[in-house]
Amino acid sequence: MLAYLWKCCSAVHSVLIYFLYGSFGFLSRLVPPFIRNSSSTGKEPDDLERCGRPQLNDSPAIAKNNVLGLNEEDQVFPGGIADLVPYEPRCNETLSQGSTSLIVRMKPGVVVKCPRYSWWHSKAADAHPFVKDIKRSFEVEEQLLDILGAHPRIIRYIGVSEEPRGLLFGEASDGNLQAYIDQHDAIDLGFRLKWCRQAAEAVHYIHQKGVIHSDLRPENFLLHSDSKGKLDLLLCDFGGSTSGDIDGGHLPDSGFFNPCRPWVSTEAVDIFSLGSIFYTIMTGHWPYKSPGPFKSVAEKDDYDELVDTLFASQKYPPVDTLPGGTVMQGCWTEQYGDMGALIRDQVLSFGEIDVNGTHAEINLH
Repeated sequence: MLAYLWKCCSAVHSVLIYFLYGSFGFLSRLVPPFIRNSSSTGKEPDDLERCGRPQLNDSPAIAKNNVLGLNEEDQVFPGGIADLVPYEPRCNETLSQGSTSLIVRMKPGVVVKCPRYSWWHSKAADAHPFVKDIKRSFEVEEQLLDILGAHPRIIRYIGVSEEPRGLLFGEASDGNLQAYIDQHDAIDLGFRLKWCRQAAEAVHYIHQKGVIHSDLRPENFLLHSDSKGKLDLLLCDFGGSTSGDIDGGHLPDSGFFNPCRPWVSTEAVDIFSLGSIFYTIMTGHWPYKSPGPFKSVAEKDDYDELVDTLFASQKYPPVDTLPGGTVMQGCWTEQYGDMGALIRDQVLSFGEIDVNGTHAEINLH
């Protein structure tokens, strides 16, 4: 019964957060939600049981907490926020507000990501599981950004802000990848190929630093035009990521996660997600999904169940005619033990792509 109630609440919260972050406002330009939003719906199919998926009717985040040995009161339940203290930073311009964070412009080109609720004003607020998860996400993200340092494929991290309280980032000029794809029907093939290459470069770099993102999806990549007008991809949102003993506790959404694998963060989790990232970039939609955002909770639930069932049966969308299709298939079927091998195949598949996004001698297979 508790698992069923969790699934219902998680599904509603998932779609609310999706619309708050993934579809509207500047918040989608910098950071998607902190809370793990994926939850399988409906009954567990036989294929999932055959794959050895944990026999739980919980979201991957809750299953992961069970694996980590966290008790129920340590697990996040998004509700009961009436007694919380909203954080209202004094600033010139609040660009967007969501259920877990605010995005505030400090000055041109610089934004601060602030927690939506305060954990420092009262012990009662700090004890609330929802606020505890937000606090942990901020702490994890700060630690991992310090580990990662500066890199051209990672969102520019400036440091910690005391007033307003939060994390300082460079402002991305063109929003997140998902929103951009949804809003632009005609995207040059050269740009799509370049973004696939850049997404792989970003993940390769963080893996070299010992960081697993663990929540790769198009909303967690930003697009930014530099002074020369080049539209480049940047990876963001490390609040749910892992590195050694640092664990944000997140896992990818359905469609970007292999339901056959244990619900724990590994490099293989990121590599599988990249297959669906590449597919979305090249087609304009998630695997087995029509273009555009979800229109209802029911539609999101149906999609989660459909794609989990198909992926558990090792049934993936046809990619034979897509540039880089063999690389997508390799990600989904675990042909790559590390990002180096993936990138080598990607280079062979794509050919040479110049910095402006144009391409030459592209091998479609």
